Amino acid sequence: MIISPMKRADGRRPESLRPFEVTWDPMTFALSSLVIHTGRTSVLCSICMEEGVPRWRAGQGKGWVKAEYRLLPGSTPQRQKRETYQLSGRTQEIQRLIGRSLRAVVDMAALGERTLLVDCDVIQADAGTRTAAITGAWIALQRACNCLLEQGLLNKNPINGQVAAVSVGLIDGLPLLDLDYSEDSRADVDLNVVMDCEGRLLELQGTAEGSPFSRAQLDLLLDLAEPALQHLHRAQVSALKQQG
Repeated sequence: MIISPMKRADGRRPESLRPFEVTWDPMTFALSSLVIHTGRTSVLCSICMEEGVPRWRAGQGKGWVKAEYRLLPGSTPQRQKRETYQLSGRTQEIQRLIGRSLRAVVDMAALGERTLLVDCDVIQADAGTRTAAITGAWIALQRACNCLLEQGLLNKNPINGQVAAVSVGLIDGLPLLDLDYSEDSRADVDLNVVMDCEGRLLELQGTAEGSPFSRAQLDLLLDLAEPALQHLHRAQVSALKQQG
């Protein structure tokens, strides 16, 4: 792998993740909740359960996982307006991404006709909010299902895989991992990678912000992302062990 010699504002190496930390149970009424911190980006992830499923899924004996995502008003330098009656295209895109990523590793039959509601609320945004939300939401979802098993509401853990996400990008043609806002805002290419613990890709979201990129550059970015995602998978397991 070719590693960029670029110096980063926070002193990280080009192939280094931002500091990762999980704070558990900020919301005691939720089935499971945590705040995931990736550098200065912080996302509150909580899980609640409802009996029943969307009408179009009723009677099939299968559950559903629904995700919602919001930027909270004080999460950015300029106050974000609350999205209530009409969601922006960006918000809809991100919450669909989170939902798809999580549903890919859930056995809906094992869940039964129940809905797990995943809320991802950005407390502070310094880029990488969608990738942090996916990584944190999986941890919270696993913990929620463990709780349901302990309560006897589930006979089998419906989580059948592990998923994490990270951003990579090109700045002046040089590859960087886990971009913060100062980097993301000037990246020529921005790529979000969602991967399971077996190294299989669940989602790729790539945009040529500045100029088109080649297949070779795409491969370089994926090579940069994969070991970082393996590290995040280990960090997810460690965070769950903190809860016993």
